[in-house]
Amino acid sequence: MKKWIVVAAAVVTLSGCAQLTDYASAVKTPPPAALVGNWQTFGPQKGLISKEAKASLIITAEGDTLDCRQWQRVIAKPGKVTHFDGEWVNVNNEVRVMPLELEGTELHYDKLTLQKVSQPTMECQKALADQAKPQETKGEQPASAATEQPKKHNKMIYTEK
Repeated sequence: MKKWIVVAAAVVTLSGCAQLTDYASAVKTPPPAALVGNWQTFGPQKGLISKEAKASLIITAEGDTLDCRQWQRVIAKPGKVTHFDGEWVNVNNEVRVMPLELEGTELHYDKLTLQKVSQPTMECQKALADQAKPQETKGEQPASAATEQPKKHNKMIYTEK
């Protein structure tokens, strides 16, 4: 009986039921050249909240991604491409795994149909630039602030008569 349980556990483990437990465990993999580029939706899409909403997916040759959705505001989620369970997927920083399926010139991704464009929208370009900036942690001063001279404050002293 114990032998059967061990064999069943091994079969389940090897059958592709493995899950990504955290973002760091997903291995960034350079994607096929056909997936690299700037992808964007055109027209209304079921996967978007509004007819006016747009979605973009930026995929670099190194395997970095930026999923950029815009409607009333811009939501940009960084991620990485990996080859998982025999298919190319995007894993975002919230550990959401979404297949990247290329059919001809269309990319099917997260209930969206995207087409390759020469450059992302201006809003997504800004989000991409913001993503590239190093994040300052609380309590740290930017390098420029550390070299600035302290400002002199004029203090007024009130005395009672």
